[in-house]
Amino acid sequence: MNEKLKGRAALVTGAGRGIGREAALYLAGQGASILVADAGVARDGSGSDLAPAEQVVVEIKEKGGQAAANFNSVTDFKAAEDMINACVDNFGKLDIVVNCAGVLRERMIWNMSEDDWDTVISVHLKGTFNVCRHACVKMKEQRSGRIINFTSDAWRGSVGQTNYASAKGGIVSLTRATAREMGRYGVTVNCIAPIAATRMTMTEEVKAGIKKRLEAGLMSKEQYDGFMNMPGPQFVPPMVAYLASDAAANINGQIFHVEKGRVSIYSEPIEVRTIFKTVENGMFSIEELEDAVPKTLLTGYINPAPAKKE
Repeated sequence: MNEKLKGRAALVTGAGRGIGREAALYLAGQGASILVADAGVARDGSGSDLAPAEQVVVEIKEKGGQAAANFNSVTDFKAAEDMINACVDNFGKLDIVVNCAGVLRERMIWNMSEDDWDTVISVHLKGTFNVCRHACVKMKEQRSGRIINFTSDAWRGSVGQTNYASAKGGIVSLTRATAREMGRYGVTVNCIAPIAATRMTMTEEVKAGIKKRLEAGLMSKEQYDGFMNMPGPQFVPPMVAYLASDAAANINGQIFHVEKGRVSIYSEPIEVRTIFKTVENGMFSIEELEDAVPKTLLTGYINPAPAKKE
């Protein structure tokens, strides 16, 4: 086993399958003890299966590592606190948190039910908050810790995923805000937007939906081919381990894109163009905005979804 994370204890949510599973195994391979947290729900959040988390624990132990399973749901505030306590109870400490738990309910917004919205927001955004909130209590006390959250490029806007895109956008903001609150205590909070083929991203229904987007002109052929040839989740965990290590102690509040053969960082969300009015008490008229906005603020702008004639 490698020694990069020797002696560390990590909680990984959504660790029974997909990226969470690969992250748990990789961190264990780097010497960390792992609390494998996964409620075992289906892709849409229904049901429960204890086997995935238990299997990951077996795999870690077979390779000489330390691991324990936890089946709590991240959507429950108290259950999330119990996860943190379980990590401490099992391994004596909590050094690393990796928030991978997630579900999907794809719908166009006019077809999306309240339950579709609530379920996805509850798992992704509230779940990430719940775990971060309780982890930060422990990490603030010990004045150290690493939190790695998971977002998606969908946070910039995604067709058929209003709930998911909103949750992932919220996770970006949650990451940036928590980083600023916890940095002074030696705790870093960063975020990864991965591209990886998992049961979440590559179902037959998803593939059919992507084909419809191509046919409707909502994505390019290049984007379509890239999606259909999506690499596996095994290429994501090295970045997780790096952000969890001492080498990344000064990296905080950043959003990284990670996939096979590519790691990039998102730009800071800053204002790039401004118009000013210094007379008439700074009040713009509609006519002034009609004239100035297209000529200045929207230079080079292209509507991402222009109206189409029926």
